[in-house]
Amino acid sequence: MGYTYKDAGVDIQAGNEAVERIKPAVASTFRQGVMGSLGGFGGLFNLDLKKYPDPVLVSGTDGVGTKLRLAFDLDIHDTIGQDAVAMCVNDILVQGAEPLFFLDYLAVGKLSPSKVAAIVEGVAEGCRQAGCALLGGETAEMPGFYEEEEYDIAGFAVGAVNRDKIIDGSDIREGDILLGLESSGLHSNGFSLVRKVFEAHSLAEEFPELGKPLGEALLIPTRIYVKSILNLLAKVSVQGMVHITGGGLTENIPRVLPQGLGVDIESASWKIPEIFKLIQKMGRVENTEMFRTFNMGIGFILIVHPEDEEKTIEVLMAQQEKPIRIGRVRGGQGVRYI
Repeated sequence: MGYTYKDAGVDIQAGNEAVERIKPAVASTFRQGVMGSLGGFGGLFNLDLKKYPDPVLVSGTDGVGTKLRLAFDLDIHDTIGQDAVAMCVNDILVQGAEPLFFLDYLAVGKLSPSKVAAIVEGVAEGCRQAGCALLGGETAEMPGFYEEEEYDIAGFAVGAVNRDKIIDGSDIREGDILLGLESSGLHSNGFSLVRKVFEAHSLAEEFPELGKPLGEALLIPTRIYVKSILNLLAKVSVQGMVHITGGGLTENIPRVLPQGLGVDIESASWKIPEIFKLIQKMGRVENTEMFRTFNMGIGFILIVHPEDEEKTIEVLMAQQEKPIRIGRVRGGQGVRYI
């Protein structure tokens, strides 16, 4: 007998088993608009034109980066999918878009149905938190390209916003207020530097300031801000929003500012979480490098006119958020820490 696909390292039966295992998790994310079921060649979604009479579709794509290495080393795979979803839905949220659906791409060295199920359960959890459907995806077994225990995950989200509700920062003006929302930790950025800082340390090591093993602190999944923010946007006028990802506060805030405007950030206005202090101490990392690499405890920022600040804080606090006034818009350019 000649070679089979399985001889070459691709197990179709294992792939079929993985699909069966993930069906309940996928179904748990379905929302109004989803048409059909898992297994088609394409995912179908019927946009509600009563809710969106003048719709603009907003899309975003991302991966998880080298945070995946921690999942491999710890053999924990049920949180990393939430990171993949969060990085996409938080991005499109910045423009006022409601995430409608998400699709993932998972490439593995050797397909383990139980591991795939754990990864996709993390994706489904992210979708449930964001209120979007896991509309479909792709799992590719790629022997010889990835090591057997390795994989990569990426995905993209599609959302909608009515044209007159798009938030693009064009109405931001000098004197506007920056309100920060807490991050859950590192989120999914800066892990190449993190891994460099802790390369001589075990992920099981317990640092007193963290109160948990290092690996557990590093693997905390990215927060998803969708439900709180969409609720806010229905009640308050927001001029600009920022998702703090790669580039930290220093690089991300200017992306939403009109030309000729910068911001002053009061870095003492919030308590920087211990994980960032530990990274800075262990790696002797300069302050400027920390703020242009990590979120430093602030994962999402809203920019509002001063007259809307009180109402914004009230609405967010009613949703168990803890908004912090972290700065103000000024004339000039860039981010200045005061």
